[in-house]
Amino acid sequence: MEKFYFEEPNINRKEEALTYINEFYEYNSEINGVGGLHRYLDDYEGWLKKLEEDYIRIPSEEKVPARTYFLIRESDNLIIGMINIRLALNEKLKKFGGHIGYSIRPTERGNGYSKINLYLGLKVCQEYGIEVVIMDADKDNFASWRTIESLGGINVKEYFDNENTHCIVKDYEINVSESINNNSNIYEPMIKQTIQRK
Repeated sequence: MEKFYFEEPNINRKEEALTYINEFYEYNSEINGVGGLHRYLDDYEGWLKKLEEDYIRIPSEEKVPARTYFLIRESDNLIIGMINIRLALNEKLKKFGGHIGYSIRPTERGNGYSKINLYLGLKVCQEYGIEVVIMDADKDNFASWRTIESLGGINVKEYFDNENTHCIVKDYEINVSESINNNSNIYEPMIKQTIQRK
């Protein structure tokens, strides 16, 4: 059975991380949950510094503290996905964006990796005392909201978003402890460890 874990972004992953982002451009795929990496393609070291600042940030209406991780597949030591976890929410994020943004590289989709990514993300949220995770997904992004629902997400609202996506958005809430308890028998055997620090 394949094993997966989160890894804190580090200088050793520089080339691989840039390849990860470039794959999204190659497949003309939307980029989510990468902690702004796509804006630092010429300054990976600057991005790592930004992530350090993100973690200790004081919550405000402009920015909130966050953690960003690589999802690593142990067998080939490859970045399969990324996730950005907001540790607090301002009013803007309560309305749109929520606690978690994440992605799976285009060439690795369709293998159930999004569910592993989200499950590990919920475990991190639990460590930080987040009891209910707020997430959203475009209604036409079937894979995204089905992933959220598979981890116990409850659809609390559906609306047309005029500001950000200009499409119908589904808002979800996930009871973190409940989701982890209900899904641990499925995903724990696939997890090497929650986070590996480099």
